[in-house]
Amino acid sequence: MSVRAVSVTLALVLLAPTGPARAIDMSAGQTDQFAGYPVASDVRLAGDEAQTRMVIDFSQKVDLHAFALANPYRVVIDLPQVLFRFPAKAGEEGRGLIKAFRYGLMMTGGSRVVIDLTRPARIDKSFVLDAGNDQPARLVLDLSAVDRDTFMRTIALENRVREQPPPATPPARGDARPVIVLDPGHGGIDNGTKASSGEMEKTIVLDFALMLRDKLEKSGKYRVMMTRTDDTFVALADRVAFARAQQASLFISIHADALPRNEGDAQGATVYTLSETASDAEAARLAETENRADVIAGVDLTSEPNDVADILIDLAQRETKTFSVQFARGVLDSMRTVTRLHKNSLKSAGFRVLKAPDIPSVLVELGYVSNKQDLKSLMSADWRDHTTESIVQAIDRYFLPKLARGTGQN
Repeated sequence: MSVRAVSVTLALVLLAPTGPARAIDMSAGQTDQFAGYPVASDVRLAGDEAQTRMVIDFSQKVDLHAFALANPYRVVIDLPQVLFRFPAKAGEEGRGLIKAFRYGLMMTGGSRVVIDLTRPARIDKSFVLDAGNDQPARLVLDLSAVDRDTFMRTIALENRVREQPPPATPPARGDARPVIVLDPGHGGIDNGTKASSGEMEKTIVLDFALMLRDKLEKSGKYRVMMTRTDDTFVALADRVAFARAQQASLFISIHADALPRNEGDAQGATVYTLSETASDAEAARLAETENRADVIAGVDLTSEPNDVADILIDLAQRETKTFSVQFARGVLDSMRTVTRLHKNSLKSAGFRVLKAPDIPSVLVELGYVSNKQDLKSLMSADWRDHTTESIVQAIDRYFLPKLARGTGQN
């Protein structure tokens, strides 16, 4: 069959009537706050390794911007804020040039679909059809296989604009209280780890961070900022930049881990500090996984500056590392009274999110969603209450000498 015939066949199959878009399922914990948002109700794939088409049904017409990324090969579709109501397990399996895809909120007002490709491909067409004749509006994306050189030339010619993080709230003048930045990991399109029963890391750590924030604010001793307060994706570099813009005195990134089934079982909390050399193989694995968050969300990292081996930055990092390790040990001393710790509970690795040279930073892995006992704790409000309280106590001890001197500076 000719290429033209394949294209015509795909168009006839995928653009045939499919029924009206599904209504928003308010029984799934949604409220009137989502009224008016476009609903993405279904997604279909067709084609082969030469040409593949994706079609998404919407409740109303939306704007889109599609572009490709390399290393690994991906196609990204940026959309306005959308309420995704795809069938269960949508995106886990692909077809033709599409290996798999994921979707979610990227920022307030914007959503994203990230498509993993089986090989280099160009975007032949990307458009949205109006709703009509009792049919939903439909987004159509056509992909064609190309060689790597063609793929890379196409990317080089595209004039893409990277997402810009919202402007940070300037530090309050005349307020000498230490600034603590809490960083719930993942969010939006990046779910993080996932329990076999469906619980997602991004939700678990956000609930924990919000409770910790409320307790710290209630004490009146600190100004508390969060890198995210809802189900929004934040790039790793933007999390660090946010903390520095706030002139933070402490940065706490909150996560939960998981082990693949073939790697056995693990249990308990772990606190990590920054080190270019991982303390063990598990720390190296986790750092590599967490550092891929931007790739998962389809963030273009080509404009990221290279690390600069500046002596002043190096000296600042050495002093900052000392404070980070001091705080990490204090957190573990407090947490061991209320929760199980991992057998090697203080570790280090090259986490990008801990690389602010002038802010003491730790990454707290609350436990393993792959472990039944840990997961039960992570989902328990009572456990969160006791564990957040233990971290508040560690923070109080860490800042006690500084507060006694009447300053929040390190």
